Amino acid sequence: MARQKKPVHRVQMTEGKRSIIHQLLKEYDIQTAEDIQDALKDLLGGTIKEMMEAELDDHLGYQKSERSDNDDYRNGYKRKRVNSSYGSVEIDVPQDRKSTFEPQVVKKRQKDISDIDQKIISMYAKGMTTRQISETIEDIYGFETSEGFISDVTDKILPQIEDWQNRPLDNVYPILYIDAIHYSVRDNGVIRKLAAYVILGINTEGKKEVLTIHVGENESSKYWLSVLNELKNRGGKRHPHHLCGRPYGNKGSHCCRIP
Repeated sequence: MARQKKPVHRVQMTEGKRSIIHQLLKEYDIQTAEDIQDALKDLLGGTIKEMMEAELDDHLGYQKSERSDNDDYRNGYKRKRVNSSYGSVEIDVPQDRKSTFEPQVVKKRQKDISDIDQKIISMYAKGMTTRQISETIEDIYGFETSEGFISDVTDKILPQIEDWQNRPLDNVYPILYIDAIHYSVRDNGVIRKLAAYVILGINTEGKKEVLTIHVGENESSKYWLSVLNELKNRGGKRHPHHLCGRPYGNKGSHCCRIP
């Protein structure tokens, strides 16, 4: 005898549930996707700093931890403010004693990085291979850079990417907010359009934190369950009470309660 399929549980959105969601959004001060953009600024600034560190290694001819007879050496940092797709971002630019270092990822008089910021953030997405990350770095710097330099920059930022992807999380996030970053990536010489889904968690103290970024090629319910389970394995012991997102082409956010 064939087994009968269990009916799919569908959450009915009542006025009471809507009221609870609105109260939570107000309590945790969730505005729009701007909250995600603010949370990504530190990630963006830190990555650019590491890329510049790799550039300075190449300029001086030795790494930070190595000894050298070079009479030029590292000389602290200079803070710089630039505009990005996520708003104003502060970057710590490494300096050398002779002031001969010319950063390339963000040049000295460059004030806007909106042409590269989403490419940089995309490298943190789960599903990006090392080759795709290297090709993204090459795309950021341009084809005139050497293969060895691209390899050095990749080696510099890969540990930072892996540490960020696998860092432990809080036990409970009552609300998750999901938004998509659309970007192009070169894969074996072919340009592909992808969406990286950024998941912002709100913990019980109201702190907002980008928990993970996933390349979304399969947006089924099974896919999202695997994403939630991956967060659970990193420390989020319970699934969120509410899941919020912004559909394509829609400026407003929509939320649902998870039973």
